Amino acid sequence: MKSSKAKITLTYVGIFLVAVLLAFNYQLFIVKNDFAPAGLNGIATMIQYKTGFSIGYMSLIINIPLCILAYFFIDKNFAKHSLFFCLTYSFSYILLQDIGLTAFQYDAQGHDTVFPVILSGVISGVVYGICFMNNASTGGTDIISKYVSKIKPHLNFFYVTFTLNAIVAVTSFFVYARVDENNSLIFDYKPVCLCVLYCFISTFIGNYIISGTKKAAKFTIITTHADEITKDIFTELKHGTTKIEAIGSYNNDSKTVLLCVINRHQITDLKKILKRYDNTFSYSETVNETFGNFKKIK
Repeated sequence: MKSSKAKITLTYVGIFLVAVLLAFNYQLFIVKNDFAPAGLNGIATMIQYKTGFSIGYMSLIINIPLCILAYFFIDKNFAKHSLFFCLTYSFSYILLQDIGLTAFQYDAQGHDTVFPVILSGVISGVVYGICFMNNASTGGTDIISKYVSKIKPHLNFFYVTFTLNAIVAVTSFFVYARVDENNSLIFDYKPVCLCVLYCFISTFIGNYIISGTKKAAKFTIITTHADEITKDIFTELKHGTTKIEAIGSYNNDSKTVLLCVINRHQITDLKKILKRYDNTFSYSETVNETFGNFKKIK
């Protein structure tokens, strides 16, 4: 019971910290550089740009109803975690806005805007990854995407998110249009490119945090030297193998199939082991995530 409570507490502490981090991210790198980030927060950013209405308040207006929807139609814990994130993020943003961080803001002034986009994209990716690992979301399109993918399971979650983000990117083309001295609108593709770059970076970093550190390599080895190879793998790589007796269909010779899952940095070492033996064939596959007693070898 105590460990369960501690785990719940750590989950909320983690969500709280990344929500505050995202609020700093928007204040320091996004709002000053005239581009819309991903999702409904991107819409909130454009509304603040046009009207001055705070992203923090807009986030509350958008996300509270979405979290209620998620509570009844998606998953109760997911909804509670997402609501906690959105409340923390919104009030943190409003507080930071009132404090004023002008001295620390990255204001590219229209030049080299790609740098604050890279910084903000990386930070957002970290936030997204940690949220999803804790069964939470940053609100907005994440909740919509999860709901759509639940009622229509054949639709990929990330395709739905991509479509919604594409709408934000296209909209930014018109929102960030400038007025020249003749009161004519000048449209610029730069905000669209920055939005797309932000989405790519944040998605890449988020996906890496969710699954990248847990990736491994699975080797299937067909050999007549099963015992020797198994011993070498255990001695040098500290991994075991699973043996399956097999018969070759070409000449009906008896062989052994070895299955072995190793860390990615050990791939070269395993290839060196296999080169020592004749009558050995192998192929490898990428394992996206491992479960159970899989130890990281230094």
